[in-house]
Amino acid sequence: MTDRAQHLRVLEALLFASPAPLDEAALGARLGEAAAEVGDLLAELQSLYAARGVNLVQVAGKWVLRTAPDLAAFLNVETSVPRKLSRASTETLAIIAYHQPVTRAEIEEIRGVALNKGTLDILLEAGWIKPKGRRATPGRPLTWVTTENFLAHFGLDRLEDLPNLAELKAAGLLDARPAVSAFDMTPEAAGGSAVDEETDAREAESGDAAVDDREAAPEDR
Repeated sequence: MTDRAQHLRVLEALLFASPAPLDEAALGARLGEAAAEVGDLLAELQSLYAARGVNLVQVAGKWVLRTAPDLAAFLNVETSVPRKLSRASTETLAIIAYHQPVTRAEIEEIRGVALNKGTLDILLEAGWIKPKGRRATPGRPLTWVTTENFLAHFGLDRLEDLPNLAELKAAGLLDARPAVSAFDMTPEAAGGSAVDEETDAREAESGDAAVDDREAAPEDR
């Protein structure tokens, strides 16, 4: 093997192993006495790689091995990255699903907190919501609705198949918080019962009677 061939192999190895592009000074430092020839050696190496799947290219004055541009279509890799929705995104999606078409202001009113712009962007990127016209009110706010992708993802044929309040509670997806219980105006859901109300009334009457007895006691004496 000639010295030139060996020098080409050294340059090839250096460029292959380097995590970043290398300039001629760094490469020449590795060639010792052949440092003066590094420019010619790189040009020859570039010519050798010109028709191959990997090319030697110069970027920002430095040299690096890169895949041939015309092979980009064969190197694309698509991967699915699962992401868990935040509580804000989940609540927003539920509000849109059950109240559509709904505006941003209406979503904020139902949730009771300001809506981060990124929340709608996440749902829009997922393909689960889309804008649908503007409300005929001052400011003409944009309204939001769910998409066919939303139905497909959650295994629904139509919006009417969305679970109702009782089904959500039965599945353990909804607790008996005051905000939820407000939908049910029975005495039990309001936090008490008819029996509790009668007990409170009796205790109040007993308390009043006790006060009356204590007030009357001194006169009896």
